[in-house]
Amino acid sequence: MPMSQTRPRYRGVFPVVPTIFDERGELDLEGQKRCVDFMIEAGSDGLCILANFSEQFVLTDREREVLTAAILDHVARRVPVIVTTTHFSARICAERSRQAQAAGAAMVMVMPPYHGATIRVPEAGIFSFFRSVSDAIDIPIMIQDAPVSGTTLSAPFLARMAREIEQVSYFKVEVPFAAAKLRELIALGGDAIEGPWDGEEAITLMADLDAGATGAMTGGGFPDGIRQIVDAYREGRREEAAEAYQHWLPLINYENRQCGLLAAKALMKAGGIIGCDAPRAPLQPLHPATRTGLVEIAQRAGALVLRWGR
Repeated sequence: MPMSQTRPRYRGVFPVVPTIFDERGELDLEGQKRCVDFMIEAGSDGLCILANFSEQFVLTDREREVLTAAILDHVARRVPVIVTTTHFSARICAERSRQAQAAGAAMVMVMPPYHGATIRVPEAGIFSFFRSVSDAIDIPIMIQDAPVSGTTLSAPFLARMAREIEQVSYFKVEVPFAAAKLRELIALGGDAIEGPWDGEEAITLMADLDAGATGAMTGGGFPDGIRQIVDAYREGRREEAAEAYQHWLPLINYENRQCGLLAAKALMKAGGIIGCDAPRAPLQPLHPATRTGLVEIAQRAGALVLRWGR
């Protein structure tokens, strides 16, 4: 199986932590702590906060600071935490990344700069952007390669950034044909590619593991299930990993195609971990029938989230 010869500092299952709000739409920090405790006890190798699946785009800068401090303090280094610091401005992204490092982040995750449907930055500007962020910190940068940015990041360009920008060493690939891109990225970048990771809620996880992925960043609702796949694969038990993938795939698919970022909170509320699973407006709550379908599939899979808080 092709992969970098360098043993990665971070690997395994690093799900995205949802942001917990109360019925008024305010931050629910006690619920947030219970959410984090569940995710750690369910087997997360690490966590990622303030990502798109955390509804980062509905948070104020002050709320970002509050959440970063509260979560990192509560985690208390039980697991490494990746902080998403994406911003269009290189200066602001670099400052966010410095603050995350000072607060105890193990890594930052950053998307290429984009704004709206049409404002994009050419490769030279993207390279300069990531170099500016790298120069500001001493922890790894994970580049989030996702369709939401509308920015094409070719494997040769990503590999070049890994070779030439000091802290760029992890890549969350969630574009179509992710396995092929991961395989090309690893071949081109070699040891500079410390962390080729799967994304998009593990919908392509087995193919990505076969391509050399060493980590998976998924939704936060069932890290226990994702661990069954990743652990077995890492230990050389591919058939067992494939069987686990087939077992959890209906729930992975339902999250990916029907619920999106609302799945984790809906499952946590159903399991008594949090009291409110509402998103912030203008995001709309799950339809009751969709919620029922999600919980039913999670019950069939035996997901820990439905009984951890009981």
